Formats: sequence, structure tokens, C-alpha cells
Amino acid sequence: MLVYLVPLALGLGLVGLVGFLWSLKSGQYDDLEGAAWRAIADDEPAQEVPPAVQVKPMASS
Repeated sequence: MLVYLVPLALGLGLVGLVGFLWSLKSGQYDDLEGAAWRAIADDEPAQEVPPAVQVKPMASS
């Protein structure tokens, strides 16, 4: 059974290593802080809410 599992484990490790090196080369880790700030930044500035109109009670006759 180890004859199959050891090469399989080494192959999966190699695939992971190649994927990690590709991500380094393509610039995935260049700007870690910018992505965090873009996630919490507002897309557009908040607009002011107009003051509420006061309603006076009607006098009973």
C-alpha cells in the first residue's frame, strides 16, 4: 500500500509547490494591505439625510 501512497503524497506536494511558486511569480502577494482596505472601503460617499419634517397635531373642534 505504501508503494501507492508515497508517490501520491509526493506528487500532491509537488503540485502544491508549483501552485505556490506560480502565485509568487504572478504577483498574488504584492499588495496585501491594499486588498484589506479595498474590502472595507465605501464605494461612494454617504449622502446627507434631509432633516425630518415636523408634523403639528391638528386642533380638535
